Amino acid sequence: MTTAPAAGRTRRRDDTGRPWLPGRWAAAAVGLVAVGVTIGLAELLSALGVWAGVLHAASSPVTALGGAFIQLTPEWLKEFAIRQFGQHDKDALRVGMGLTLVLVALLVGLVARRSPRTALALTGALVAVALAAVWTRTGTGPADGVPVLLGGAAGAVLLVLAFRRTVPASGPGAAGAAEQVAAEVSPRPGSAPVAARAAGTDRRHFFRVAGVGVVAAAAAGALARWVPSSAAVADSRARFRVPAPADAQTVPAGTSLGVEGQQPWITPTTDFYRVDTAFAVPSLTTDAWRLQVHGMVERPLELSFDDLLAREQIQRTITLTCVSNEVGGDLVGNATWVGARIDDLLAEVRPAAGADCVLCTSVDGFTLTAPLSALTDGRDALLAVGMNGEPLPVEHGFPVRMVVPGLYGYVSACKWVVDMKVSTFAAETAYWTARGWAPQGPIRLSSRIDVPRGFAQYRAGEQIVLAGVAWAQQHGIRAVQLQVDDGPWRDAELGAVPSEDTWVQWRWAWTATPGLHTVRVRAVDRDGTVQDEAVRPPFPSGSTGYDSRSITVS
Repeated sequence: MTTAPAAGRTRRRDDTGRPWLPGRWAAAAVGLVAVGVTIGLAELLSALGVWAGVLHAASSPVTALGGAFIQLTPEWLKEFAIRQFGQHDKDALRVGMGLTLVLVALLVGLVARRSPRTALALTGALVAVALAAVWTRTGTGPADGVPVLLGGAAGAVLLVLAFRRTVPASGPGAAGAAEQVAAEVSPRPGSAPVAARAAGTDRRHFFRVAGVGVVAAAAAGALARWVPSSAAVADSRARFRVPAPADAQTVPAGTSLGVEGQQPWITPTTDFYRVDTAFAVPSLTTDAWRLQVHGMVERPLELSFDDLLAREQIQRTITLTCVSNEVGGDLVGNATWVGARIDDLLAEVRPAAGADCVLCTSVDGFTLTAPLSALTDGRDALLAVGMNGEPLPVEHGFPVRMVVPGLYGYVSACKWVVDMKVSTFAAETAYWTARGWAPQGPIRLSSRIDVPRGFAQYRAGEQIVLAGVAWAQQHGIRAVQLQVDDGPWRDAELGAVPSEDTWVQWRWAWTATPGLHTVRVRAVDRDGTVQDEAVRPPFPSGSTGYDSRSITVS
């Protein structure tokens, strides 16, 4: 004869009659589900809030944590990431964050198996970290923490339901079950009576809750990706047509020398480098975009996107360069941009005497300080809306970004720009300059070998064609020269350019002689300045040195 369970109580036992506890892997998996529910729901609520216009984009816990991680990462590690991963550094960061969250989630589940209260405390600590990341982002307010709080509450409820303890009734095996759970759950002497601890988890209930959690986490995550915030941006970009420029630059014939493997004179948009601090690409439509121009000015100004398009649009081909570009690196690109002149805009607001910089802010809170002189000296500094004949890609700043020839991007190329404050370098601290990078950021005279690749092999007497690009924005290139081993410097053939603000293709033919040879390249600008030979890293004002190739001739 068996004893029925006590009324109102449910229990599951194994063959020995002992109360069931989830295995370590099952418990860890439920921790992963609980954290997945937390993040999925928080991301969904954040996306809905951003779409409705009541929350900041940084209310997303993933975006906020990613941004906080980027801000707190030491400079040497950032440089390492850029050197190793280039424009895929954000992908590497996402993988690292994902692995970290998985490990933490597994830990939460393992802790909950023994002590649900401790697991809830750990979950609360994680929510607190996420809240701190959200509320320390520029432009966020108290309401931006609501998605994290509600997501954390949902995850906590799932943990409580999944690991809810049930007490076995009296009957055969009950005493043994009490002793078993006492030993497994709380073996410390002097703890609560054994009978009070003789509780297990309902197996069927456990897996039912886990299954519901998996579905909820997956559904919330999927819906967050399809909320109209991102769809609205895609629709806004699709509807926008780049305006016909009133002033279009004439590009001469002969810009491309046609060497196979050489970087194209115009960098395809899909291949254009991307280096920024945005963990998640900001979502901003043309209707929502506004630009505030204020600070040390006589006439502050606010522009809508239509106001910007009503201004004269010009078309210019301009080469942009990242200060993190190593000698011979690919963090440089040449594109055709359409936009309105920044100097005309600043002339209207009339900067005050003593102002020497413009603090530019992205919609995601990133800041840079551009020299006021570089924005007002007549160079083709633009508020760009088009790139290579198309609307700006979202990852390159749609709907509006800054393009300033002659300056590294960290002091000029503000993507998703929404604020320009005329000020002084003494009064302002920007993202990168606060981390020790030079405040002015003029681009250094540089050259690169694209063809051949390193350690290429040729036969004696064969004609080797070397080719690449060189740039000296705001100065222009007079000559590119090649040296084989310690021999004399020889001039290369140069392609045509429409202005001093683009790179130039170069080509040089050499008849191979037997041996292992080192070929170096250097550029000379139109002022006669020769490229700096000294080898220096990018920090704090750009790399220097000659690019070179080793060639084997047999």
